[in-house]
Amino acid sequence: MSEYSVNRSSRIYLTGFMASGKSTVGPILANSLGYDFVDLDTMIEVSQHTTVREIFREHGEQHFRRLEREAIAVLSMRNNLVVALGGGTLTDPVNLRIATTTGILVYLKVPPEEILKRVQHRTDRPLLTGPEGERLAPAALRERVLALYNAREPLYSNADIIVVADEQRLGLTVDKVVKLLARFLRGSPG
Repeated sequence: MSEYSVNRSSRIYLTGFMASGKSTVGPILANSLGYDFVDLDTMIEVSQHTTVREIFREHGEQHFRRLEREAIAVLSMRNNLVVALGGGTLTDPVNLRIATTTGILVYLKVPPEEILKRVQHRTDRPLLTGPEGERLAPAALRERVLALYNAREPLYSNADIIVVADEQRLGLTVDKVVKLLARFLRGSPG
């Protein structure tokens, strides 16, 4: 069993709601650990030669989730890797199983009110825009964020480590994650 734990520690998966800081914290965390960094959405965009937004618009969410599943399966075979998962990656039960069995899952938790502040002017998040990619009205955006947050929070809570991510103190967030990861990286029982 300890061999399994050591093997798991060679992959760190960052999860959390969109705009929680996974893509910002990930490269810094990877650098701190001497690991490589991969942003799952970017990996998919590069392999598909298009944006996540276009994939959603042209092929739908289910197609995108299939692409995520294929990509995370490949990444789960690599060692010394920090992976920033998409905000909805864990909604696929296969992805949740892969993340929790092949790596250490770290949840960057941000309260819904802070998420709303971070996404209110963005149109690059397909699940937070209208059918034509237009920005939602504030009330509709709030309703959509809260619905998604409430549906996803129980999935994120499967994490081995939960850290409240505060963008003002990015260095402190990374330091806290590294400190909490130490017991996993030493191969100590979780």
